This record gives sequence, C-alpha cells and structure tokens, in this order.
Amino acid sequence: MPKIVINRTPKTAQYYVEELGNGIKLEMVLIPGGSFIMGSPEEELEHQSNESPQHEVTIKPFCMGKYQVTQGQWQAVAALPQINHELDPDPSSFKGKNRPVEQVSWDEAVEFCSRLSNHTKRHYRLPSEAEWEYACRAGTTTPFHFGETITSELANYNANSVYGSGEEGIYRDETTDVGSFGVANNFGLYDMHGNVWEWCADHWHDNYEGAPTDGSAWLNDNDNLDRLLRGGSWFLNPPFCRSAFRYFYGFAGIRKNLSYGFRVACSAAWV
Repeated sequence: MPKIVINRTPKTAQYYVEELGNGIKLEMVLIPGGSFIMGSPEEELEHQSNESPQHEVTIKPFCMGKYQVTQGQWQAVAALPQINHELDPDPSSFKGKNRPVEQVSWDEAVEFCSRLSNHTKRHYRLPSEAEWEYACRAGTTTPFHFGETITSELANYNANSVYGSGEEGIYRDETTDVGSFGVANNFGLYDMHGNVWEWCADHWHDNYEGAPTDGSAWLNDNDNLDRLLRGGSWFLNPPFCRSAFRYFYGFAGIRKNLSYGFRVACSAAWV
C-alpha cells in the first residue's frame, strides 16, 4: 500500500472573535480575495457531472467561521430576539456544547445569521457555494485540502470506506467536537471535510453552465427550490467529503437531518 503523504504547514491566519455572552465565542477568519478554478476535473476519482464545467471564479475578501457553528453558539444566538422564525434552542441529536449543531434547516440557519447580525450590527450570512469551495480549497487543487486522500486521523467520516490510496480507519458513527483533529487548511479553517454538512446560500443547479464568476450566490426567482450543502458528514464515504462535491436537499418539506449544520460568513467590509 503506498504511503499516504499529508502536508501540514503552520500558517498564521487573521481573525477576530465575536463575544456571544456567558463565555461563548465565535471565531471568524479573514479569507483573502483571489481567483480559483471551481469544480473538479473529469479525471478526479469519483468526479460527478454536476461538478462541471470547471470555471474560474474571483472571490472578494470575506470572513468565515473558523469552525462549524457549535451547539453552544446556537443556544446563545437562539436566545436572542426572533427575526422571522422560531429556533429550537437544543435541536441536535448528538449532544455537546462544542459539537456542531445539527438537525438545522436552511431557513433556521438563515434565522441564526439574522439574529446574530441584529445583535452584532455586522452582516452575517451563509456563504455562497463558490465562497465555500474557495475557502475549503485554500489554494489547493487536490480532492481534499490536505492532499489526494483522506484519513480518519484528519476528519470525521465513514472510514470503513477508502478513497484512492487511502486506508480504512475509525468510523465514529457520530459527530465530534469542532477542531478536535487539530488540522486546519491554509486559511486556518477546521473540519471542512466531514463532521456535518454545511448549508450554502445558493439554489441547486444541475451543473455550472451559466454559473456566476464573481463569487455571488446563484439564486433563482423561486424561493422554494432545493438548497446547497457542502463538505460531507460523519456518516458518509470519502468521495462525498471532497472539496468539489455538491449535494442538495429540498427546501420544502422536512429539511432537517442529524448531519446538517452550517458555518457563517461575514463580508469583510463589515468587520
């Protein structure tokens, strides 16, 4: 079996901390602007047609949550005044203050952002799909930001399955505390592969034909369309956790799952 090479490079990220009360903090990392190639090449293992055509996208600087939103952060924001929707203060199946919140629908994630914005006077929102992939890749072009494969020492996913030259590992069958693997990408973000799916702002499209190239969310007139999820989750096989993999879930209906969470973004101009 070929040896797996994982590149670990110490970086210094620019960030700020939002105080949410009772010792709960939200750490936000500055993502520098730049251009990247979105999508995956056809020769990438487990490439999907909806990851095509590859296209160049230019991203403006913005801030993104260092971690997926935790249950502690969710509870703090759920206690703030309602904007449009009620929020269950404790929706998650896997309990833990530092575990990612899950069982959260897209509109509940948006409500979280709205309450947080109202409280801080900064414009918090869900990232666009393009911003998410740019932030995940952090300058890399490999299937995962840490290289050609993935291991259970680096991320939380179904490690009973392998990708490429990878090896089987630990299948934890539940979420883990955010940042517990101690592996950040080159932008200083943790858990971009696995743990919980992350909602994006966009409507679902079957491929990238006609996709915006300025990093904005790709929206249609009909708000009842499917919404985007990125990053894979704790119970999924490695191909679903790739930087380019895209998934959707019906905006109408149940919309919740014990692997659906999110992380927040904030325009750099608001910091």
